[in-house]
Amino acid sequence: MLLAKWLYATVPVLEITELITMQLPANIDSLKGFLHPEEGAALYNATMQCEGLGPMLEIGSYCGKSTIYIGAACKETNTTVFALDHHRGSEEHQVGEMFHDNELFDTASGYFDTFKEFRKNIQDAGLNDVVIPLVTTSEVAAKNWHTPLGMVFIDGGHSLDAALTDFRCWASHVQAGGMLAIHDVFTKSTEGGQAPYAIYKLALNSGLFEHFSTTHSLRLLRRL
Repeated sequence: MLLAKWLYATVPVLEITELITMQLPANIDSLKGFLHPEEGAALYNATMQCEGLGPMLEIGSYCGKSTIYIGAACKETNTTVFALDHHRGSEEHQVGEMFHDNELFDTASGYFDTFKEFRKNIQDAGLNDVVIPLVTTSEVAAKNWHTPLGMVFIDGGHSLDAALTDFRCWASHVQAGGMLAIHDVFTKSTEGGQAPYAIYKLALNSGLFEHFSTTHSLRLLRRL
């Protein structure tokens, strides 16, 4: 699937001739997930911008929709994306909560479980050699992490504690010139939770990042 139609002013990264090369599965829009196609294209473009800076890391893969956008660019640039998710769902995915999906609930174990769906989607997309799953928590994965990263995409738990943990564990690993991407950033509480917005402001106030682009609720920042 060619995604040239998603070239737009808020992502001033690639020329149209470069964007046309992006290949995605034909069913990308029907995969479970909460990513707008234009946000996906922005992640693809950002990944391409980070070529040569190191692998990418995504926090909060869910069923792999965003992973496929990032992975498609990694395949083009001969790099990898670490897909970090405990695959038990965030608070809002649990039984009785707003974003619970009963199809992803494992009755045998009694847990919400997205890993089986994630692996199927990555395999179907032909990205097994590009995507490296890390099935654990953000804090555990970061404990002995020493690899510099070209981009970190934060889309994990949206409580303040979870968002702050993701930012504090991973933002410092982004290389100069690399990208920090944060999803579900809303400036007004009536639009959505404020934890992603809080870490977006924290990144700007740190003096280590500058705003790069906005695409719907996705904010991209460049490491100085």
